[in-house]
Amino acid sequence: MRIRRILSATIATAALAGLGLTGAATATAATAQGAPSAVSPSQCREGGGEPRIDLPGNPCKGGTYDGQSVD
Repeated sequence: MRIRRILSATIATAALAGLGLTGAATATAATAQGAPSAVSPSQCREGGGEPRIDLPGNPCKGGTYDGQSVD
């Protein structure tokens, strides 16, 4: 009987820990999706890049916003 209680407690703890890890992964994914898809020309320059509106897709070349679209 004692072994069953210990086993039940172990399983419950593992299940709760699994839920905690799932919540942390979800929070991380939500944070990563919050990045802007387009930046202004001044943001591109402030981030150390150069807005290249002459190229297809108007990318920011270099710096923090490298590859993001310039709006």
